[in-house]
Amino acid sequence: MSRPTHLTHIPAPDGVAPATGYTHVVSGQVALDERGELVGAGDAGAQARQVFENLRRCLGAAGATFDDVVKLTYFVTDVAHLPAVRVARDEFIDTGRPPASSAVQVAALFRPELLLEVEAFAIVGDQRA
Repeated sequence: MSRPTHLTHIPAPDGVAPATGYTHVVSGQVALDERGELVGAGDAGAQARQVFENLRRCLGAAGATFDDVVKLTYFVTDVAHLPAVRVARDEFIDTGRPPASSAVQVAALFRPELLLEVEAFAIVGDQRA
């Protein structure tokens, strides 16, 4: 079986705010636009759409799409946000073959106005021997 020889850290893709101390493409995404400004204050659906748009750009920078995503992890400040998150998610994924997912309610994220963060785990390229 062939194995990758190294992990590539891709800089912030176009349309995603510059990162300080982390790499977007291997980190969770929040509802910040390309200038680092919050999108959708108090609106879980608007924040989720921005999060998934950021994920789409990060996946693209790695040569992937949502079809390559095998697992999504949601960190929400209130599980009551999950229906709005699912609506936004369904705009981006193939609902006929959705990835596995986990949802975790957290006390807070790194900025108090953020309602959710999403991590996407994708397998890129042919991973077979």
